[in-house]
Amino acid sequence: MPYKLVHIGFGNMLVAERIVAIIHPSSAPIKRLKEEAKEGARLIDATQGRKTRAIIVTDSNHVVLSAIQPETIVHRFESESEDASQD
Repeated sequence: MPYKLVHIGFGNMLVAERIVAIIHPSSAPIKRLKEEAKEGARLIDATQGRKTRAIIVTDSNHVVLSAIQPETIVHRFESESEDASQD
């Protein structure tokens, strides 16, 4: 069974089925979530040194930073879901 991947920027991909949330990083609770993930070695930085524009939470409790807008990632995520339903 092939996995459906979602492009999160700069050639980085996540398995679509593992994504729990795609969040804008501006609120204080989300910043705390990011810091807790960093302390627990669960933070993955996929920004390539650019500004974090989206935070993705996975079902394994990993936190992934992306330089792509959350709306763009959601659009890509939905496109992957539509492609899967056509198969």
